[in-house]
Amino acid sequence: MYTPTFRSAGDLPSSRYVLPQFEERTAYGFKRQDPYNKLFEDRVIFLGVQVDDASADDVMAQLLVLESQDSERDITMYINSPGGSFT
Repeated sequence: MYTPTFRSAGDLPSSRYVLPQFEERTAYGFKRQDPYNKLFEDRVIFLGVQVDDASADDVMAQLLVLESQDSERDITMYINSPGGSFT
């Protein structure tokens, strides 16, 4: 069940105005989440910023968590980045 809800613009980075949230029915009731949390649960990592030390650390942390949860399952990465620093 998709039910869009919206946070205020003050809660978001200045480059975004609205980040939708949705509710899913689970065995325990309803679960509200945003697209990035849902993608992470589905083992999808999205990198949509310039690669720098901070964004590389964030992606590495996500990869390590997903690997520790299940090292046999695939992880999908989507990269939409203008580039950055690779060393």
